Amino acid sequence: MSIYQPPLTVTPRILALVAEISEQVGLLTAHRDAAMTPQLRRGNRIRTIQASLAIENNTLSVEQVTALLDGKRVLGLPREIREVRNAFATYDAMPSWCAESQSDLLSAHGMLMQGLIDDSGHYRRGGVGIYRGSRLLHMAPPASRVATLVQDLLHWLANNDWHPLISSCVFHYEFEFIHPFADGNGRMGRLWQTLLLSQWRPVLAYLPVETVIREQQDAYYAALAAADQAAEATPFVEYMLEALLRALIEAKESDQVTDQVTDQVASLLKVLPVGVALKTSELMHQLGLLHRATFRKSYLNPALAAGLVEMTDPASPRSPRQQYRRVAKRT
Repeated sequence: MSIYQPPLTVTPRILALVAEISEQVGLLTAHRDAAMTPQLRRGNRIRTIQASLAIENNTLSVEQVTALLDGKRVLGLPREIREVRNAFATYDAMPSWCAESQSDLLSAHGMLMQGLIDDSGHYRRGGVGIYRGSRLLHMAPPASRVATLVQDLLHWLANNDWHPLISSCVFHYEFEFIHPFADGNGRMGRLWQTLLLSQWRPVLAYLPVETVIREQQDAYYAALAAADQAAEATPFVEYMLEALLRALIEAKESDQVTDQVTDQVASLLKVLPVGVALKTSELMHQLGLLHRATFRKSYLNPALAAGLVEMTDPASPRSPRQQYRRVAKRT
């Protein structure tokens, strides 16, 4: 029996990106082997899941997701809260899966979509089209072919000799083309690519590439459409490799053995004594900052994600009365 071979043209751009990403992964691994603390892992996982769900129109913020995982009450739609809890349980289970296993793929979907759709953990039973507004972007193969197509794709995944960076991107595209589930295909495709990359280099299990995709969401869908039109994965592979490279560069810049972020968070903690709660404007004044977006991205969000700072009212993160306080050390 011949092995299914997804169509792909390996362009000079793809080869250059693979080389550059491999170099960046080596640098990041050297840094994070020593510096990837549980807090940093947790913060990156929060950013990954919040961004992946935001692509699917979940409105919960990084602050809300952080509060939710800390067991705090969060004001949000029950479905969105369930999506976050499911996603964290699923990502936590990721190291135990075999990427080439159909049963593991179905189990992962069952965890990810439990309580959100009736047939979680099962292939779709009907036809499906992907729309943006009223415009049809992609008509997926008929439901009767889904199981065979997925089996062929997983068989190829287990037997191909392509570089993992390339094969993971090809899998992501082919998975979205098949669209095997009634819902959750986008987040499953991104999850499974993370699994594949983490099996190549463990440090990539905590690379929040979804934040880059979220910022370039139109380009993500355009790359999928361009690959459909070209009848091969090449445009999408180039897009995903560029997104991976950007995520690696951002991780290195924000991380640098976490020096820059640590200094900024440390500065925030210095102006926020234990037992004191301050508003955003008060914290910015204490730090001598004027740009709110910079404050949130570089100071407040990392401190929240690391569990060092918490909201006084996590149920209403956008409340004008919201304040922030140091988290008491657990003994």
